[in-house]
Amino acid sequence: MRRRAADYRRPVRRKLSQWIWALLGMFLIAGLVLFVFHHHHHEDQLKQPIQENHAREEPVNHEGLNFTNEILSATSFARQLAEQMTLAKAYVIIAKEHNNLHLAWELSKQIRSCQLLLSKAAMRGEPITQEEAEPIISSLSFLIFKAQDAHYDVATTIMTMKSHIQALEERANAATVQSTMFGQLVAEALPKSLHCLKVKLTTDWLKKLPLQDLAEEKRNSPRVVDNNLYHFCIFSDNVLATSVVVNSTISNADHPKQLVFHIVTNGISYGAMQAWFLSNDFKGATIEVQNVEEFSWLNASYAPVVKQLHDEDSLVYYFSGYQDMKGEPKLRNPKYLSLLNHLRFYIPEIYPLLEKIVFLDDDVVVQKDLTQLFLLDLHGNVNGAVETCLEAFHRYYKYLNFSNPIISSKFDPQACGWAFGMNVFDLIAWRKANVTAKYHYWQEQNADRTLWKLGTLPPALLAFYGLTEPLDRRWHVLGLGYDMNIDNRLIESAAVIHFNGNMKPWLKLAIGRYKPLWERYINQSHPYFQDCVIS
Repeated sequence: MRRRAADYRRPVRRKLSQWIWALLGMFLIAGLVLFVFHHHHHEDQLKQPIQENHAREEPVNHEGLNFTNEILSATSFARQLAEQMTLAKAYVIIAKEHNNLHLAWELSKQIRSCQLLLSKAAMRGEPITQEEAEPIISSLSFLIFKAQDAHYDVATTIMTMKSHIQALEERANAATVQSTMFGQLVAEALPKSLHCLKVKLTTDWLKKLPLQDLAEEKRNSPRVVDNNLYHFCIFSDNVLATSVVVNSTISNADHPKQLVFHIVTNGISYGAMQAWFLSNDFKGATIEVQNVEEFSWLNASYAPVVKQLHDEDSLVYYFSGYQDMKGEPKLRNPKYLSLLNHLRFYIPEIYPLLEKIVFLDDDVVVQKDLTQLFLLDLHGNVNGAVETCLEAFHRYYKYLNFSNPIISSKFDPQACGWAFGMNVFDLIAWRKANVTAKYHYWQEQNADRTLWKLGTLPPALLAFYGLTEPLDRRWHVLGLGYDMNIDNRLIESAAVIHFNGNMKPWLKLAIGRYKPLWERYINQSHPYFQDCVIS
């Protein structure tokens, strides 16, 4: 057989090879196109669910979740957990009472877990999921059923909790009374520093005879009865407090030399008060100090309050201490029977030659010139005072017993109350209206303490009824001895600020925000003050 020539076979192989390479190239291109298309399609499928999930989650704003609403929602797991936790706490108490300490420990453990989950949910701002809540709910449910099986049924639980609530209320009431009692005791007590000051000053008064001669000279000064001058009266046994009243009045007066201060104190404080005011400079103002025990006319036959001081029932009521915890401690304060506290009703008798006077309590601070008070027209009234009935509870019915016909037949229960502590008195009108006799009448009517319970304001409301001229509120701002939220603008605009209440500025329990208003008028350079108060 003849063999084909070589040059015949080569062209066929070359042509076939070209077709193969062409087909392979096409397959590669098609595969590449398919790969790219498939890859992009797969990415679109991945992106689409993510985008759909984002779109689906978009309306739920976990950051703005109100967890309070969540825990109040009837369908939320937070509400269910909170209710179970409350019930579990009750069973913890009952289990401990029945000495089932293991059950109490298990309940406490689940309560802590519940509290932790609620806290985390509140912090992240997302609702509690079923997966999170289910283990705790199951555990708490099991323990609660276990407690019920141990005879801690609902009726027992309610009775036990009622007894606990009653016991807590009794303890709270007792603590409140005790707190009031301790506060009252602190308010009544003389601080050690003030006692030290009084002792040193009294020693000076007894040893330094020139002081007594100077006091006698001032007593006979014609200035103390000169009606062309401005007269102020203060009745107190607190040397430092009285000094602040005098200093603050003088410091803010346009003409201090025209001021006359009439101070009345008791026998124990008389020497100290004289020594202090005779040994300090008061810018030319006249200061007279008197001893209430020298007022021979102020006796039991004339003044009902003096008679009450010797009445056995009154002595037991006011001076028996605080054994009776049912009564309000402040109602038993002996200061309400103090002669110094009631001297304000005898001002015309104490100063028979004066025509007008301003009464100041020893717990006030003067911030403006008070001489303008003497120029006010009282329209024939006896007493100029700031009314306090801007608040509803400062009306007559809050101070007096209107169930008593003696009161209800003569007075309007809605009549406006007013403040004692900074009052301008027209003594001519006082004598004409015979206000002191009216005060005596009401004191005698209240011998059994059925018309009012305490203080000098209730009898004053009766004695000065229809005889009080309301003053601008800025003359006298009250409450610095108990109210911590008085507006600064009101304090700054006040002519007189009053530390009425138990938190007196000379006590440690004083309200710190107001104390500097009082302290700025203390003569801190006095050696006795440095020895007794600062040290």
